[in-house]
Formats: sequence, C-alpha cells, structure tokens
Amino acid sequence: MKKKNLVTCALPYANGPIHIGHLLEHIQADIFVRYKRMIGEKVFFICADDAHGTAIMLKAEEKKISEKILIKKILEDHKKDFFNFNIIYDNYHSTHSKENLFFVKKAFYLLNKKKLIYIKKINQFYDIKKKMFLSDRYIKGTCPNCNCKNQYGDNCSLCGSFYSVMDLLSPKSAISKSDLVLKDTTNIFFNLSYFEKILKKWIVSGVLDNAISKKVMEWFENGLKHWCISRDHPYFGFKIPGFKKKYFYVWLDAPIGYISTFKNLTNKNSKISFNEFWKKNSKNKLYHFIGKDIIYFHSIFWPALLDVMSFRKPTKIYVHGHVNINGKKISKSKNSVITAKKWLKNFNSDSLRYYYASKISKNSQDININAYDFFNKINSGLVNNVVNLAMRNASFINKYFDGMLSKKIYDIKNYKSFILKTNKIDFFFKNMQYKDVINEILKISSFANFYINKKSPWVFIKNVNKFNYVQNVCSLGINFFRIIMIYLKPIVPSLSHKVEFFLNTKLNFKNIKRPLINHKISNIKILYKKIFIEDCKKFFENK
Repeated sequence: MKKKNLVTCALPYANGPIHIGHLLEHIQADIFVRYKRMIGEKVFFICADDAHGTAIMLKAEEKKISEKILIKKILEDHKKDFFNFNIIYDNYHSTHSKENLFFVKKAFYLLNKKKLIYIKKINQFYDIKKKMFLSDRYIKGTCPNCNCKNQYGDNCSLCGSFYSVMDLLSPKSAISKSDLVLKDTTNIFFNLSYFEKILKKWIVSGVLDNAISKKVMEWFENGLKHWCISRDHPYFGFKIPGFKKKYFYVWLDAPIGYISTFKNLTNKNSKISFNEFWKKNSKNKLYHFIGKDIIYFHSIFWPALLDVMSFRKPTKIYVHGHVNINGKKISKSKNSVITAKKWLKNFNSDSLRYYYASKISKNSQDININAYDFFNKINSGLVNNVVNLAMRNASFINKYFDGMLSKKIYDIKNYKSFILKTNKIDFFFKNMQYKDVINEILKISSFANFYINKKSPWVFIKNVNKFNYVQNVCSLGINFFRIIMIYLKPIVPSLSHKVEFFLNTKLNFKNIKRPLINHKISNIKILYKKIFIEDCKKFFENK
C-alpha cells in the first residue's frame, strides 16, 4: 500500500504580492512533495490565502475597494506566482470560505461546550484618530527589556523577548502614529493552560527538531497565557455568533484553513476521504512547513485547537529561517522586497529553486542571498558541472552516431558507483537536507567530468578505428548525466522537462538502475544559459 501524505505551507497573507521570502518555504515544500511522488508515495499538497485581519481591512481602505474584491484579486495573483515557480498545489483556497466558516464555528461551539473559553473585561489600547482598538502588531514603542526603539507590541526583534503590550514603553499607533489611550472592552479567551501536559508531551515526541522543541519548552516556564480569540469592530473576518461587533481573531481561523482547504478538495473530488487524513487516529502523514516566526502558533495554539476538535495532530513541523539579502532582512518599509514577478523578469524559476536547495538544511538558520554567491552557485555548479556534462557528450553522440547510445555500459563499475549514491541522496531528501543533496550531486558530477576528460573522446574521434570507443565513453557520460538529473528533478522541474525531451525518457527513481543502452537521444539544444555577474550585482544591489 502506498504511503499517503498531506503537505501544507503556512498561508500567505492576502495583502500583498508573493516575494522571495515566501518562496523559500513553498519551494522547500514543493521539492519535498516532488521527491515523495517520485519514490511512489501519494501526496496531497495544499495551501490557501490567509484572508482576514486588520491589515487587509486597512489595505482595502487604502485602495478604496472592498475587502472581498481585494482578497479575490490577490488570491489569483498568488496562484499565478506559485505556478510560475512550478509550485503546483492540488488545491489553493482561501480562509474566507464557507468551509472555513463552518469549521471555525464548530471550533467555537466545542470550545464553549467544553468550557474552555471565558469572557473578560480588559483595558486595551485605542487609537482615537482611527476609532479602533489596536492589536499588538499595530502598536510600536520601546522594548521594556533592552530599550530598543520602534518595536512591536508583543515581542522585540532585537533581543527576542516576549512581553505584554502593556509593558511596552512610549506606545504609539503604528497606523496613525498618534498617542494611544486605554479603553475598556470585553474579549473572549481560550484557556490554553488546560492543555499544558498534553502539549509538553507532544512537543518532545519528534514532531519538532530538537533545537526547536527546546525553544518551545521555554514558553512553559511561566505557564501558558490564555489566548484572546476575539477582535473588536472594525475588523475584516468572521463574526462571532451571539456577540455584537465581535470577530474571530485571524489566528483562530488561519490554521483551521488547513482543514477547510482539504475539505474543499474532497468536495471537488469525492474519491479523496476527508476523515482518512483528519480523524484523530489517522495513520496518514501530515507535514507543515512554516517560518520560525510562527512556531508558537503551530506548536502551542494549533495542536490544542486540534485536540478540542478531535482532529489529528501534525506528524512533523519543518521550520525554516528568514531570507536576508546582502546580510539584511527583507523589509517592505526599506524597499528591499524582491517579488516573484520581478525575479522572473531577470532570472528563471529554476535558478531560485536550485539556489535555495543549495542552502536548505535541517536547521532553521536564516538564508543569505548575495550576487557573487548566486552567480557562482548557478554557473559553476548547475551549468559548468551538470549541464555541461550533457552538452560535451551529446555533441559527439548526435554528430557521429545519429543520436544512438552504445549497446552496452562501457564501465559498469563506475556506473554502479553512481547508482549507489541513491541511498545517500534518499536519506538527505527525507531529512530535508537539500544542501547535502546538492553537494553530493556536485561531487559525482565533478567525478563524471573528470572521467570524461581522462578518456578524452575529442582526441580519439580523429581515429576512425576508435569510433566505437568514443561512442561507449560518451554514452556512459550521458548515463552519468541521466542519474544526476534524476536526483535533481524535484529541485529543477523546468530543466528536468527539457532533459526528458533531450534524453527521450522520463526521469524517475523506479528505473534508475536500468541504463539507457541502444537508445536514441534527441539533438541537444541549450539546456540552461549562464548568468552574468554584472546582471546579478545590478539586481541584488539595486533591487
């Protein structure tokens, strides 16, 4: 029986375009999905736009359109951007959907039934100019721990500490820049502390890597804080049943979007069983790919909510770092965002996929992009080491042998040594060590090029009596290249498609041990063009 997997990415927020920071996560997950499918596993790959919250309300206000029109337009833009990077979802949905409303209401009903929520009157900062209560992210001030200025209301980006917004020094509205007043309001709270024992056990079960789980366990030291799941009008989201001018907090309905998006998929395809993946004792795998900035939501709030709803918990949560450009964080305010569309106007999608893969490892460290590193990775690694292996051997096969590969493998020992790398590559893919996959590929492609150099077919082609030798050597070179491209296929799908046309065969692990012998290849065309350092410098430095 095939293993079955459900893979999700964190939901992009529906108030702006997809940029290369978003793409790190979606490329990482897409490589994982493509590899799983190549080894014969069944995978459903889903995502959705996170379509609620104050930011979307404000963006719609800025553009002078309704929130529904805004999120509909952005949804289509996001889908196109992902598709153009060969990130193919089985279903890409929205949290502003009837399915999500159904499950959000169900969650609220169960929270209420199990007496896990309560209403509390609190003092909250109020923006008099905008006539609205502000959530933590719309309040800025000085960190109470390190005195760093211009920090958000719940955590400090410099020292990493979490604190109550009430502890923030000199708070101001991030929207109107005005001073704030405290005003009474009532909010609905979720009793997270009830799940403390369950969560502690789950967190160290292997669902998170050790370094991440240790970090999460620190949040239990002072006890879990009760979670506010309501927001006041004005707000764009789902209204809370039985309450006037109260809305569900976006972080209640956003993770439920994983459930509702899959439900929407099963509505479209009756052959897919919803319960098979989401029932509490499901044996199928559930993988989340997220950034390190939302670990708390996915490791504390989300599993507790799943427990309330009697749904299964994730099998594994893969956490990645942020993307920095020339050592600096991507920032909209500092105009350092590179959108997906802008990338494709300058480079192809495989270049970013390959580059990210060369840097992704098991840890959640930030990834830094700079012109020289990108230039070297693409030209020295992908073009000179891998693609050139095909070009130099195919030129002889096409010109002198009408595209026909030899009837046997010339050097079976070295061919088998390439095949034996499959186990190591498999281990790296399964453990999200794409960097090691690339490094291993570069080792064997360097060996293959060295091997061809040593055999020197360009010397022996001058001797008609050595034609058979040249055909054998170059055919082996093509078979080396084929194995390398099987390993690379999940990473560079556009290049792989061209290679499959050139080799006149599909690239898959199922027949990797079976060489191409007495097989006709197509006339080779340019598979991948080199990039120029001047273009890279201009792109990354001017952005």
